[in-house]
Amino acid sequence: MSYVKLTRDQIAARIARDIPEGAYVNLGIGMPTLVGNHLPKDREIILHSENGILGMGPAPAPGLEDLDLINAGKEPVTLLTGGAYFHHTDSFAMMRGGHLDIAVLGAFQVSVSGDLANWHTGGDAIPAVGGAMDLAVGAKSVWVMMEQLTKGGESKIVERCTYPLTGIAVVKRIYTDLAVIDVTPGGLVASRLVPGLACEELQRLSGVPLSPSAARAAA
Repeated sequence: MSYVKLTRDQIAARIARDIPEGAYVNLGIGMPTLVGNHLPKDREIILHSENGILGMGPAPAPGLEDLDLINAGKEPVTLLTGGAYFHHTDSFAMMRGGHLDIAVLGAFQVSVSGDLANWHTGGDAIPAVGGAMDLAVGAKSVWVMMEQLTKGGESKIVERCTYPLTGIAVVKRIYTDLAVIDVTPGGLVASRLVPGLACEELQRLSGVPLSPSAARAAA
């Protein structure tokens, strides 16, 4: 049976639905910034950006960008009523002080034990790990948003990371274009597989042990 991968916006919408009321959330550079465009309008969720924003809103409409108001990825954003911007030293104090409930980060690799590698692949890269390291250890929960496979067809979920680590045993949940995978003491548990994809096939693609969750319905 064939299956269709989720788009990046569909992954972002899935993550947005899982964020609880009242959560303080950091959205990492890259794919995770899309989550801000899908947050439920009936739920208060406070978005943080490491360059010094609290109360960040979705991307502005075309033509309404304010280039003095950007996120950590230098993309124009909006500020919700009651939002604030401040020095990045204060922002990092929030991150390191355990004040963020969730950090949604991209990744090059995640290990079966929740190790995160998201800043360097050995080729051209940003010059340092940056704020990702602080988010990985400072947030109460780290969720990863990424495609299941590289462009070359290799699994991004691995037995052991081969890229430089951002954090050790920090990832609690992985959202991919094929499933949601929780990192638990008993191993990786897969749920919400895309329609038509069996857990056995997901495990074959991933190349690591996966257990099916009792709740496997797509959402």
